Amino acid sequence: MTRPPTAAQRRVIDAAEPVTGRLRGTQAQLAALVRHGLAFRHPRPPNDHFLTPAGHRVREAVPEPTAALPPDGEGGANADGGAQANGGGEVFAARVGGEADAGPTGPARVREVHSAWQGLLELRRMTNADGGTDRPCGWERAHLVRAAALALEAAGHRPAGPRGSDGYRVRATPQPEAVAVHGPDDATLRACATTLEEAGWQVGEHTDPRSRARYLLASPRRM
Repeated sequence: MTRPPTAAQRRVIDAAEPVTGRLRGTQAQLAALVRHGLAFRHPRPPNDHFLTPAGHRVREAVPEPTAALPPDGEGGANADGGAQANGGGEVFAARVGGEADAGPTGPARVREVHSAWQGLLELRRMTNADGGTDRPCGWERAHLVRAAALALEAAGHRPAGPRGSDGYRVRATPQPEAVAVHGPDDATLRACATTLEEAGWQVGEHTDPRSRARYLLASPRRM
């Protein structure tokens, strides 16, 4: 894409489903995003549109305060039609543990996490070559920490608080396609390992050579 998205295109991108990147908008808006490499139309019915990696980067970037370019076949400023803001513009994020401000809790958060997990399963079905939902998809391999944290939070595990001593913590590692999962005790680690394995991850338990603390190393399974 050689120019920034228009205001209407940006609203459609921002309103995409948090995990899957599924888009809702007019056919003209979706076609314009496809032309600019920000979306693709899935070949399988119901032929929904999803953000491409470039589209995800646009959504995650802070928009620059520039004037909107003329709409690209979108029928004017009000052509964003049925696109709805998600949670007042906030983007869902799985809790990796240790956040200073974890945000809302309670039933609303449980529903939000459940919806995100169901969306991720649908993304697996739509993007894995055989339609399988038993193993991670390309989006998860590109967002390892977020994907592993979502699997854990959706299964009911509690993320660690700011002090990091009362729940799981998912962290990036220097190893390709691997995340580290830390917990306060062996029981927590074993429970997290079971959840990740059931979600299609390969999990091994390791010991830090300096601190002697136990942790998990998890990688998304391909087969």
